[in-house]
Amino acid sequence: MKSLRNYFIFFIAAVGPLFISATALAQDGGKGWFDTFTDNVSQTWHEPEHYDLYIPAITWHARFAYDKDKTDEYNERPWGAGIGQSRWDEKGNWHGLYVMAFKDSYNKWEPIAGYGWEATWRPLADDNFHLGLGYTAGVTARDNWKYIPIPLVLPLASIGYGPATFQMTYIPGTYNNGNVYFAWFRFQF
Repeated sequence: MKSLRNYFIFFIAAVGPLFISATALAQDGGKGWFDTFTDNVSQTWHEPEHYDLYIPAITWHARFAYDKDKTDEYNERPWGAGIGQSRWDEKGNWHGLYVMAFKDSYNKWEPIAGYGWEATWRPLADDNFHLGLGYTAGVTARDNWKYIPIPLVLPLASIGYGPATFQMTYIPGTYNNGNVYFAWFRFQF
């Protein structure tokens, strides 16, 4: 029962940002969320302010959701890299398009490409420090699924200073599947 409660808490933490961002999109000048989404993707593609370098940092399998023999076998160092382009909107929120490839849990290459959005807060007097909460929508492919493209929508969170940001997501799942924390560094040029 305790593991079910832990799973529920992690699920709420992972899915909560999606509801927050959906509400924010729905309040954008009467446009529908899909029109707002496609406008933001298009503007980020056609009018980038920055180019980004992505460096995967950690893949952590939630220990409450896995048998120890599984976690002992999994790769939790996702070597790889990626590139992207991004912009900050008039509200100070971050928008980015990216492609990245990294070593997955089975130490096989996993590509991912998508769009990310984060509401951004600057809680300190120093505006270089920022926190973000949002989502990413994209496509990935895995060796153990024969590299069939798999669409995804996942929560995003970040903490950064100036052009350097530590960004992360949580992949929900079931017992011995999913329930993975994945994080990377993003450097903005």
